[in-house]
Amino acid sequence: MAAHLKKRVYEEFSKVVQITPEEAPVKKLRLSKPSKSAALHIDLCKASGSTDALQYLLQFARKSVEAESVEGVIRILLEHYYKETDNSVRLKIVSLLGLLSKTQGFSPDCIVDDAINALTTEKSHQVLAQLMDTLLVIGSQLPDNLSVRQRLIEMACKHLADTYFGVRNKCLEVLGHLGTVDSPLSRDREAHPSLRLRDVQSVISDYFGDQEPRVRTAAIKAMLQLHERGMKINQIIYDQACRLLSDDYEQVRSAAVQMVWVLSQLYPESIVPIPSSNEEVRLVDDSFGKISHMISDGSWMVRVQAAKTLGSMLQVSHYFLEQTLDKKLMSDLRRKRTAHERAKELYASGEFSSGRKWADDAPKERLDTNAVNLIASGACGAFVHGLEDEMYEVRIAAVEALSLLAQSSPSFAEKCLDFLVDMFNDEIEEVRLQSIHVLREISTNIILREDQLDTVLAVLEDSSRDIREALHELLCYTNVSTKECVQLALLELLKNLNKYPTDRNSVWKCLKFLGSRHPTLVLPLVPELLSTHPYFDTPEPDMDDPAYIAVLVLVFNAAQSCPTMSSLFSDHTFRHYAYLRDSLSHLVPALRLAGRGAGHGVELVDSAAGPGSVESAQVFLQDSLNRTNTIHSLEAPGSQDLLDFTIRDLQRLGELQTELAGAADFCATYLRCQLLLMKALQEKLWNMAVPLCLKQNAMATAAARQILEETYKLEFVYSGLESRQVATVHHVRLQARALQLVLTARTRKGLEPLVTSCDKFLQEVDSFQRSFLTELPHFQESFVGKLLELMPRLSSCKTVELIKILQSTLRQSSMLPLTLPQQLHRATATIIEPTGESDNPLKFTTGLVVALDIDATLEHVQDPQTRVKVQVLYPDGQAHVITPKPGDFRKPGPDRHRLITQVYLSHSAWTDPGHVEVRLLLAYSSSTSSSKPGWADSTDSLPPPEGTIEGTIPFSKCVKVLIMPKPARR
Repeated sequence: MAAHLKKRVYEEFSKVVQITPEEAPVKKLRLSKPSKSAALHIDLCKASGSTDALQYLLQFARKSVEAESVEGVIRILLEHYYKETDNSVRLKIVSLLGLLSKTQGFSPDCIVDDAINALTTEKSHQVLAQLMDTLLVIGSQLPDNLSVRQRLIEMACKHLADTYFGVRNKCLEVLGHLGTVDSPLSRDREAHPSLRLRDVQSVISDYFGDQEPRVRTAAIKAMLQLHERGMKINQIIYDQACRLLSDDYEQVRSAAVQMVWVLSQLYPESIVPIPSSNEEVRLVDDSFGKISHMISDGSWMVRVQAAKTLGSMLQVSHYFLEQTLDKKLMSDLRRKRTAHERAKELYASGEFSSGRKWADDAPKERLDTNAVNLIASGACGAFVHGLEDEMYEVRIAAVEALSLLAQSSPSFAEKCLDFLVDMFNDEIEEVRLQSIHVLREISTNIILREDQLDTVLAVLEDSSRDIREALHELLCYTNVSTKECVQLALLELLKNLNKYPTDRNSVWKCLKFLGSRHPTLVLPLVPELLSTHPYFDTPEPDMDDPAYIAVLVLVFNAAQSCPTMSSLFSDHTFRHYAYLRDSLSHLVPALRLAGRGAGHGVELVDSAAGPGSVESAQVFLQDSLNRTNTIHSLEAPGSQDLLDFTIRDLQRLGELQTELAGAADFCATYLRCQLLLMKALQEKLWNMAVPLCLKQNAMATAAARQILEETYKLEFVYSGLESRQVATVHHVRLQARALQLVLTARTRKGLEPLVTSCDKFLQEVDSFQRSFLTELPHFQESFVGKLLELMPRLSSCKTVELIKILQSTLRQSSMLPLTLPQQLHRATATIIEPTGESDNPLKFTTGLVVALDIDATLEHVQDPQTRVKVQVLYPDGQAHVITPKPGDFRKPGPDRHRLITQVYLSHSAWTDPGHVEVRLLLAYSSSTSSSKPGWADSTDSLPPPEGTIEGTIPFSKCVKVLIMPKPARR
């Protein structure tokens, strides 16, 4: 009866109150992450011993901790720290406290008191050292909290008397990172009187004489840390630092070299006395002599440190600088005079030994060898010792130091020339290469004699290609003294060309600069070089001979500054000039050759060499852009013709002016994208039914695909782009994506793939807004600006409506004006080898491999080691992409790289020889999302994030190589 009554009441209540699904209360769920501190507490409680606890702590150290969980984890660790008796576990806990203090978003000031309390109660020296390290981490995270820093400094001063060297090291490190000059180290009344009212430098300098060498090293490094933080080191420390140069421990001596150098830079003009003498000397000269003495140190690491340090002491006097190259015979650290010099001095004074008195010709002064002038002994022959050192690292450091000092002193550059030339014969290739580079850097201040040039040219016999090319680069900027030197250099370069034909381009470039730098020395050699005779006709040389071309390059570049030289040319020389001017215009300059061979008085002058040509080209480029910026509507009459003409003009401008090739190509490519978009959005395509315009749809689809490819070229092939240009390129890419989306909706059936594509497109629009927030005011009237205004509607509307909005917005969008940055360069690659001109096939046995040498020059390529690939295309359509090794790349100059590598080819047997095409590719990776991963570890081994688009762009011409596999022998 009661159950029936309850049922009647529920039915009546339901009629009165109708509960609809919309009015039903919604249950809210809150996702929470498991507590790190709770999990750690459970693990530590489960530990049966110190070994288990240490294992749990090691596992916990590999996990990441959020900022909001750090404080709870630290409390658990501290709680277990006070309970733990094992030193290794406490050591690991203290180490974890330091790591957790570095967590971004966490302020470690809440654990300072606990760490200091643990420091006062800890008995283990190793744990004390780790606690000081943790306090250093905490203090570094709180640079503005002066009270905390003062407390940490006081704790460091208190434990400086610890018997364990590790604790003293960490205390000194704390003083170096946190100490200040303007406040005393300790305000504690119970502190030792020596610490009260003393500054940090005096306390640290007390430990320069510590009995433990590691503490002495730590003290010097703490003082150097003060200097790096901007504090001026007191000059009174100089004597202590100089004494440490003779320390028994090499790490102390190495740090002392740095300390002496710092003081020499802070007080270069200060006067310091010379021991056991009444003379005085500048501090920079005194320190230079003492550091020079360290080049004879027993440790090669100290010798390297000393040599590198000498190179940066540019304020030293010329007398001491030149002493480093003077290795004279010394007696008791004084120069020993010859018998002739001693007799001359006696004759001038009228004093000869009578022989009546014993030792009446003895020296008038007695010299204490234990208190001699260290400046004379140190600086004397320092670089001579360094360049003759048994360790090649010391020799390289000495060569680099000579380079820096010679660049600041032309007289010193002349004196060190012979020593650098001698280093060309070093047994280590790296030393030879470095000495060539150094001589190239100081070549503007020197002129090579014939004997020096003979030694330099001997290096052309080296089997290393890097050595030979570095020497060619050196000869480009070297001055020689006589015409015999020019003739000697030409003969040796021709021998080099005959022995190593692959050096052809490098040798030609070298002779180009050699001729332009020495026109008056080349002039008397012209009849001999061109084999001309005043009365007899000589045979015409072969223009296919690389050696003859090398001679012509030398002569024509010398004739540019010597107008009388053309009178010595024969008829065929004029014809050869016209040929080389067209084929090798980068090596042969424009000359005014009016005469019999120049075409009856016609002057052969390059029109592009006139003054102001680059400026006029820049004006023309800007005028062309301004003309296209007047196109406000993509359907305006004559817009396509205007873009066509402008693209053609810009392409021609890039061919004529190499300085503006990058900017002209960039503008032409951008305008080509606009032209393709304009043709794809023409009126007749969108007013016809889909089945009636299949051909137009295919054309528009191909145009959208080409626009996407061109935008990736615009973004990744050109360097020097600013945020404005990158945003403009991304805007064009969004237009191409929208066009693809509209064409997909018109030609394909099915909503599911279309819905996914629409979601991705809206994500790209949102990513554009977040990535280019500062550039959005420039895009208000553009396609993406109108989409951002409609973004709330686009996110909630149906797919069909979204497609209609995109179609109408695309057709109503206007062309964005393009602005050029200051410096814009296009990444280019030129394959030097193989040339692709040989008709002889490269033969190899089927199933085996053949190595193809690749030599290419790269211009304006960012990070070539990871981005440049080599593509090999076989005749049957197979394509292989090879990644060169990082060691195959060299950097001969700024924005220039050289790729010298080998590609291994292999294929089955063919009936006839076939061509293999080789070209270089530029790899790129473009992510549609601008968000970066939040972890701090390396992400190299992780897969690319979703939405990442990777591809390659060809940026060199194809070179065809003829190959022929031979059948395998059975």
